[in-house]
Amino acid sequence: MATRHLIRTIVLQSLYEWDFYKRETDLVGIIERNLVEFGPGIDEPDFAWRIVKGIIEHLKEIDGTIARTAPEWPVDQIAVIDRNVLRIGLFELLYADHKEVPPKVAINEAIELAKSYGGASSPRFVNGVLGTVFREQAEAGREGFSSSADSKTLA
Repeated sequence: MATRHLIRTIVLQSLYEWDFYKRETDLVGIIERNLVEFGPGIDEPDFAWRIVKGIIEHLKEIDGTIARTAPEWPVDQIAVIDRNVLRIGLFELLYADHKEVPPKVAINEAIELAKSYGGASSPRFVNGVLGTVFREQAEAGREGFSSSADSKTLA
């Protein structure tokens, strides 16, 4: 498992726990514990912290994007795993440095997390939401988003 994929998995586990307990637990403590337990020797733990910090800083906007692109599913009714996979994917897609994580990589990584940890329909749901946001960004001419999206990856 590649280091960054492992880091995203640890971030997902940590966000799941934090979200499951209604965000009333210490997220920093959860991340620290999980990095030690599941990622000993990770060579770039700062990547995990950038994702978590970015999600927290943009949580309202990210959840608003989920609500807008999946209107049939109120955010609090989306499965905890799917909701947090989307948060990771949307943070990387909308707010992360695209030189570090290109948009298509962000989408593919989120889909892989959904395949590994979500339900049977999770990958398709995640792909649909992230694909919609990708197309919106491409249509707006945002840098790093090609209008010729790979139709296999993006629904």
